[in-house]
Amino acid sequence: MKTTFTILSIAMSIAASAQTPWSLERCMAYAAEHASSVVQARWDVASATATRNEALADFFPSVSAQLGAQFSWGRNIDPETNTYNDITTFNNGYGIYASFTLFDGGQTINRYRRARSERERYLNSVEMKRDDSAIEAMLAFADAYYYRNSIAISKDKLQQSEVMLKLIKTQEELGVKGVPDVVQAEATVANDRYELVHQENLYNQAMLSLRSAMNLPSTELFEIDTTSIIKPFIATEESPASIYESALLTNPKVLDAEMQVRASKYSYNIAKGNMLPSISINAGISTSYYKNLSIKYQPPTFNEQFRNNLGEYISATLTIPIFSGLSRLSGKNRAKYAYEQAKEQSKEQRRRLHDDIESAVMDRDGYAMEIQSLQARVEADAEAYRLNKRKYEEGLLSLIDLQISANTYYSSRVELLQKQMLFLLKDKLVEYYKGNKLWM
Repeated sequence: MKTTFTILSIAMSIAASAQTPWSLERCMAYAAEHASSVVQARWDVASATATRNEALADFFPSVSAQLGAQFSWGRNIDPETNTYNDITTFNNGYGIYASFTLFDGGQTINRYRRARSERERYLNSVEMKRDDSAIEAMLAFADAYYYRNSIAISKDKLQQSEVMLKLIKTQEELGVKGVPDVVQAEATVANDRYELVHQENLYNQAMLSLRSAMNLPSTELFEIDTTSIIKPFIATEESPASIYESALLTNPKVLDAEMQVRASKYSYNIAKGNMLPSISINAGISTSYYKNLSIKYQPPTFNEQFRNNLGEYISATLTIPIFSGLSRLSGKNRAKYAYEQAKEQSKEQRRRLHDDIESAVMDRDGYAMEIQSLQARVEADAEAYRLNKRKYEEGLLSLIDLQISANTYYSSRVELLQKQMLFLLKDKLVEYYKGNKLWM
């Protein structure tokens, strides 16, 4: 009995946890961790790390060992006399060789710097993808939030229309109202029901888009929190210029453009170094063992031959590029053009960031002022609708005029809701440009 109670308690707690509404921050945080683009960006980091390690290994000498064995029969060369014979022999050789580049025009160091910069860029790309995924989830959440609250407004409007239809039918039975009024009220109810169904369909589509943006499994229970909007709708005196200065230090897209400039510069240095002479040293040690299998004689032992045939060498090589069909020169020019293009793209990204910040601040403050006006308008429209309902009940107003008043009131509520969501989105973007996290 105790075990059954424990299992039931666990199941209830899991169900309660699954049914907990998802806040905006929770949706954004989930998208930032589980979006497909983020997962792929992390694999790019792993690949860039391997490339950086490969470039780092170029600083060390390359060492190789060689072991060979050979049986020869028929006409061949006797290694002892260097003459042709017709015998069967066995050769066994060993060697260790090393090569090290002393100077290559700075190509090795610049390849490492480029690989290191590319890895930093991919790390930054992960953060950029996380932010993009969170913003995508934020936009989808805003749509779902809007349609969910639009459903509540539509339900309220439908309920008022049904109450009015019931009243008109009662008045029609008493002879106060005529059949046209009943028909008009029924048409209004039908239209409000359609609008409710339409808003529900839009909400379901928005929830599907949100689930897709989050990469949330379809089997997981999911409901958003629509109880409140996080921040007050207040215009501020913030300067876009000061926000821009902060964003230059933290915005992933600006940092990505700067890293691309550095990587292009290193590629340009590599191309220039490819036109310079290179110096390398080589060293090796080798030995061998030989035995004639065609005659019966006792050759020197393996240890004696291994020691006596031991040879060593060391060499230095100077390679001077003279002509290669202009491939080196063309490569250097292409790298230079790519470097200049990267610098121009970095400037363009900075300019675009400045414009985006200025636009976001203006939109946010503009929406804040519109919300204040809309709140007053909604209150006035609500009062007008209440008074017009009383006038209609007293026979002082037509049904069409009452419907116009109702539509005006509910349209004001929907417009206020829309501006509130737009303010929330722009406020989040402004905080993001200031260097704050999109989600907690």
